[in-house]
Amino acid sequence: MKRRVVVTGLGAVTPIGNDVQQFWASVKEGKVGIGPITKFDTSAYKVKLAAEVKNFTAGDCMDAKAARRMEPFAQYAVAAAKEAMADAGLDLNQEDVYRVGVIVGSGIGSLQTVEREYNRLLEKGPARVAPLMVPLMISNMAAGNIAIQIGCKGKCTSVTTACATGTHAIGDAMRAIQCGDADVMFAGGTESAICPTSVAGFASLTALTTSTDPLRASIPFDKDRNGFVMGEGAGVVVLEELGHAKQRGARIYAEVAGYGATCDAYHITSPAEDGEAAARAMLLAMHEANVAPEEMDYINAHGTSTHHNDLYETRAIRLALGEAAEKVAVNSTKSLIGHLLGAAGGVEFITCVKSMQDSFIHQTAGTAQVDEACDLNYTVGAPLHKEVRCALSNSLGFGGHNAAVLIKKYQGD
Repeated sequence: MKRRVVVTGLGAVTPIGNDVQQFWASVKEGKVGIGPITKFDTSAYKVKLAAEVKNFTAGDCMDAKAARRMEPFAQYAVAAAKEAMADAGLDLNQEDVYRVGVIVGSGIGSLQTVEREYNRLLEKGPARVAPLMVPLMISNMAAGNIAIQIGCKGKCTSVTTACATGTHAIGDAMRAIQCGDADVMFAGGTESAICPTSVAGFASLTALTTSTDPLRASIPFDKDRNGFVMGEGAGVVVLEELGHAKQRGARIYAEVAGYGATCDAYHITSPAEDGEAAARAMLLAMHEANVAPEEMDYINAHGTSTHHNDLYETRAIRLALGEAAEKVAVNSTKSLIGHLLGAAGGVEFITCVKSMQDSFIHQTAGTAQVDEACDLNYTVGAPLHKEVRCALSNSLGFGGHNAAVLIKKYQGD
């Protein structure tokens, strides 16, 4: 039998709060964290808006020397991991550190480092490129820095599957515990890519909205949606083997009961039109969790506010749930915080856990007139107060990556 896996700690850095308490209070308030880009001059850009992390100080969670050896994507990850560890009440002095691991990914790593050092290369020559360019840039350094800062000596890997990164990381961490590779795993995603190269690249791909109204920019499933809003932040959770969590008296938020991962094998950026592979990921998660479509209460959709994603994900949900899709509450957290790319799945998983804890499903903010082709039970106009016993978090990434993680309300033995 597979070992059971539960959630015992939550940590987040987001555009609407730099810890889980602030983030969730803002979610319940319906606060939108989107605004004009302040990180660089957008005069020559059609894209003017992003969802930036605000008032974050790395020195609040690590010493100054350590902070200087990390770019923001890694700083956010460490901050979220330390919060999750404190929330879980985890004392590594009482643990076998070789049984505590990390799987935290980033879709991009640090493009800012590439920009900065390439300019230095052109202006001053190769001898002036910073010695730490590579370790500052590469995406696995989020996981590496978490392990260094916390002292985890078990399995430590990094997932990079674009916008599905955070969800794949949580699913893979679940598997590591199920099969006995670890007793405790820090898992999730992180991203900080609001910079000239990234915004220009996504804009050239016509993936980003050109809206200048923060409240009508990220509008998943709306008939007027025209692209996503780039966000940044991190979402990291502590997963534990059930017996380990019970033995140390940990508070258990929820049980991670199912995980599905598939690939469209279709297109480098567009999801498959029929939604079949994304549906299969959901079905795999439900099958592992022994949950029927009629038992699903809530789906936190990938919901990017792009035409193709929202339409094809709607088809995927219908294909996976059949007639039961009519009754399942569906929303998109990206309506509040934009698209956190590799961090999206981590923060959206936390949203599912908090929704279960508080029997609260937030509204898809900004969405006013739902596209007729997007015909599910989206939470629009007002939040929904409803018991959540089973929830799915969906993520879809460039390259055709699909991931779905299912959590259940923990009922004890």
